[in-house]
Amino acid sequence: MTTFAGWPNSATEFYEGLEADNSREYWLAHKDVYERDVRGPMEALADELGGEFGEAHIFRPNRDIRFSADKSPYKTAIGMALTRGFVQFSAAGLMVGAGCHVMAPDQLARYRAAVAEADGGDALAAAVDEVRAAGLEVGARESLKTMPRGIPADATHADLLRFKDIAATREWPVEPWLRTAETRTRIVHALRASAPLVDWLDANVGPSTQERGRR
Repeated sequence: MTTFAGWPNSATEFYEGLEADNSREYWLAHKDVYERDVRGPMEALADELGGEFGEAHIFRPNRDIRFSADKSPYKTAIGMALTRGFVQFSAAGLMVGAGCHVMAPDQLARYRAAVAEADGGDALAAAVDEVRAAGLEVGARESLKTMPRGIPADATHADLLRFKDIAATREWPVEPWLRTAETRTRIVHALRASAPLVDWLDANVGPSTQERGRR
């Protein structure tokens, strides 16, 4: 089994080139670099993190362009989902986080019901404060401008109730340590720091029984 030792310069250069020339010709000419220096380290990282953070799934490099105006065929980042988090590497650097980035309707209903309850809302607010104190950002990609239907405008934890998703994240730009095993240390620290939010979501929201979009 290969030991994870970060991503080499060639991995960053690969994505810089792909951003400039997102074509099949570029991909085929540099596929060996992707397999060796981009996906290879991510696979090694998946093996090392799986015991603590759960089953890993590395996302495919091809974009689903069937319903997109952007017909670029390849993703300009490599991402990996874990049971308790996610990792993404690109030319911009590293992103690590955990939470629920896309809530299906049944998940969103359970989330709002839990936050609307005094104990549930207080517990989530405390978890968010703890995660932020550890240096991660907590927020939503989508948030309502007004309160959800049926919930009073002056409800406690209004900001959390307007969220349509919630996740904790930490980002770093490209720095020399990304080429070393220190990368794993930082990833593990961020994933552990996100645990209060993940635990709350596991207890109050759980997985969806409805079909979700492809990644």
